[in-house]
Amino acid sequence: PDPLIMLDGSKVTSKEQWFKQRRPELQQLFQHYMYGYLPKAAPISWTRDGVKDDLFDGKATKKEVTIHFGPKGTPPIELLVVVPNKAKGPVPVFAALNFCGNHTALADASVALTKSWYRGSCPGCEDNKATDTGRGGQVDVWNIELIIDRGYGIAMFYYGDVDPDKRDNDFTDGVHPHFFKQGQTKPGKHDWGAISAWSYGVHRVVDYLVQDEDIDKDRIALVGHSRLGKTTLLAAALDDRIALAIPHQAGCGGTAPSRGKVGESVERINTSFPHWFNDTFPEFNKQTDRLPFDQNCLVALCAPRPVLFSNAQEDQWANPNGQFDVLKAASPVYEFLGVEGLGAKEVPPLEKLLNSRLGYYIRPGRHSMTTGDWKIFLDFADRHLKGS
Repeated sequence: PDPLIMLDGSKVTSKEQWFKQRRPELQQLFQHYMYGYLPKAAPISWTRDGVKDDLFDGKATKKEVTIHFGPKGTPPIELLVVVPNKAKGPVPVFAALNFCGNHTALADASVALTKSWYRGSCPGCEDNKATDTGRGGQVDVWNIELIIDRGYGIAMFYYGDVDPDKRDNDFTDGVHPHFFKQGQTKPGKHDWGAISAWSYGVHRVVDYLVQDEDIDKDRIALVGHSRLGKTTLLAAALDDRIALAIPHQAGCGGTAPSRGKVGESVERINTSFPHWFNDTFPEFNKQTDRLPFDQNCLVALCAPRPVLFSNAQEDQWANPNGQFDVLKAASPVYEFLGVEGLGAKEVPPLEKLLNSRLGYYIRPGRHSMTTGDWKIFLDFADRHLKGS
């Protein structure tokens, strides 16, 4: 679907109409039919602890921030923030959600173990609880020292703090039950699923980051892998404070077209992970062409901000070629707003970053996040956040 065609069939003819009419319309449509409605922003309060200023032989400072939000009893977000020490002022930052807890991203005994329900596949998991044996188990996934060396900070949290992502998720834990109306025991047909909940958590983290004196509030990038890549794109589409988005290998329900014929389908993802979306999305399992949007429209909601789709050649389940088509179909909105869109008509060669405002990258290998990927993320951010 053309993002510049209103739901009533009329054409968007001005930038003002895009921002005041069509963009809000698309934001509502995605929440109504697919992800579920996010609650209104809740005021946050926060405390800092665990400050350590000699990380990486004195190159960085680590601080741990507990963010409270929502109705009384809502579980807090435990945010790990690491910033370079030699910066001359506030630094650009990568905000991120992680799969296995902050303690796995740093081999440092001072980082608090997550107290939330813990994924069984994560390092050091015992009976769905985090243990000390998992510390530093994903250092090579997050590459924090590399990020610091390149002049960026990072602010990450464990996605299970917001929603535990259990296969049999009945929304009885995490944040959902704290937002139910009186007498409600499960989300309604258009209420938020897990991806919307994680996005809501991202927005509350951004609420904190814009107050942190070490962070440049105008240069907040957001990165996420797989289902957290889906979260990244949705969170950026609904929050203009996110200056750049990198949904990495996000696939169906994120960066791949819902109408695609390669890899994971809407029907399959709704069958395997029904809690990620609202209860309306499965109505389109066998008729995705009935959706009043596709994922190109979600990218268009980020315009004119930079977005990078990054992929792996063997990860055909995520439909890398279809993702390039999504970018091509979002590019007209960027151009309509007077900025660069997708800078090529064909998929770039392997390991060649297409560093246009709508960027694309594909490498050999499988579904994963690597040191090489982070070098590409940083190159993309260097151009679009630092202008270098």
